[in-house]
Amino acid sequence: MTPPDPALTAPRPAPGMPRLVIAAAHSGSGKTTVASLLCLALRARGLRVQPFKLGPDYLDPTHLTRAAGRDARNLDSFLLPRERLSALFARAAAPADVSVLEGVMGLYDGRDPLSDEHSTADLAGLLGAPVVLVIDAGGMARTAAAVAAGLRDFAPLTVPPVRVAGVILNRVGGERHAELCEAALAQVGLPVLGFVPRDERLHLPARHLGLLSAEQASWDAADALHAARFLRLDALLAAAQAPALPLPPPTPVPAGERVRIGVAHDEAFHFSYPDALDELRAQGADLVPFSPLRDAGLPPGLGGLLLPGGYPEAHAAELEANAAMRAAVRAFAASGRPVIGECGGLMYLGHSLETPERTFEMCGVTPDRTRMAPRLTLGYRDAHALQGTPLAPAGAALRGHEFHHSVLTHAPTHPAYCWQAPDGTPVHEGYARGNVLASYLHLHLGADPALARRLVEQCRDLGSP
Repeated sequence: MTPPDPALTAPRPAPGMPRLVIAAAHSGSGKTTVASLLCLALRARGLRVQPFKLGPDYLDPTHLTRAAGRDARNLDSFLLPRERLSALFARAAAPADVSVLEGVMGLYDGRDPLSDEHSTADLAGLLGAPVVLVIDAGGMARTAAAVAAGLRDFAPLTVPPVRVAGVILNRVGGERHAELCEAALAQVGLPVLGFVPRDERLHLPARHLGLLSAEQASWDAADALHAARFLRLDALLAAAQAPALPLPPPTPVPAGERVRIGVAHDEAFHFSYPDALDELRAQGADLVPFSPLRDAGLPPGLGGLLLPGGYPEAHAAELEANAAMRAAVRAFAASGRPVIGECGGLMYLGHSLETPERTFEMCGVTPDRTRMAPRLTLGYRDAHALQGTPLAPAGAALRGHEFHHSVLTHAPTHPAYCWQAPDGTPVHEGYARGNVLASYLHLHLGADPALARRLVEQCRDLGSP
């Protein structure tokens, strides 16, 4: 294999909405590494690259964002209605020269082992996006062709069928190893669109909720571009050609004054979807970032407060030590203005957080006591609101996902939501009382404009102090 020169200027993609889905047989194959290297290499050629992450993951998108120089967007067909998903994709992809979409889990893995629904294959079909398979070639050569052909040949069972454009080999031992794999793949009619050599410098470390974010673990740009030199960018751009999708109409400008909503953002709180934040802005919010770790108080003039998920357990001592911020959050909640804590935000709003080291005092806005647990709670949830909250009226149907290693030490005192466990048992979750909503349920406020609109309107009606 003769590597292309990444410094050469690539031709602009043909008119349309070029896009590629980067998929694999299983998690851990190197999708994030390959997708990030591809974004970086295309960007180095002067192309505008729009990254996406399929599924609800908050951490992989940080690596894609850093590589592409543009915010990665999440596309999840459970959290987002299909028409809304297509519209959000088209809106973000339209200004770009090419879009790179990193898949989730294995190509055909979704919510149900008997269905492709909510899988990478499902989304690729919905968006009419060609698929590039990442094959972890470590310890194999001819078998790489068997794995890739099996993934391709399973595609006709999906509706619409998946279109596999080719293969990128990952963790390759050298050019000779790549040549052997390529010869085997040629026998099954699958082109090799590049390879990534085995290189420990490309390893992305993880902790209990997934990869470390790009702010905590990232590559040296020179090392990454060197590793990307074997990606066949011209062939990948040719494979990416796909027709444009309809653009959504612009969001009508809402009536009323804009309202300031504080959004926690630092190492402890950073699990937010860009499309959700955009929807809040479109509905009339000016989002004001603040740090519960470092700031002595909240920004002035806020009408509402958002505390997203993250890693409060990894920063519990610093959060406890910042007593001034905890007091400010308590006072804000007592003022009656909307306060929403999601997962990590629920932990911070609660009375205390117990880790293996000790128990830390949190804000005390809610009576919830949480503790770290060895078992990960993970899954999609079809929920309904048990009572009215700043986001939804009582009885509203909501879709979200759970992803956390902490649990309440007690039964919910004022549960916000209810859903059914797989055995049919009702599950009551969260805390909702007056202006405060705290829940482990991650919602996507971009899924339904009514969610963001209700929050902005309630913040506006109550006003800032």
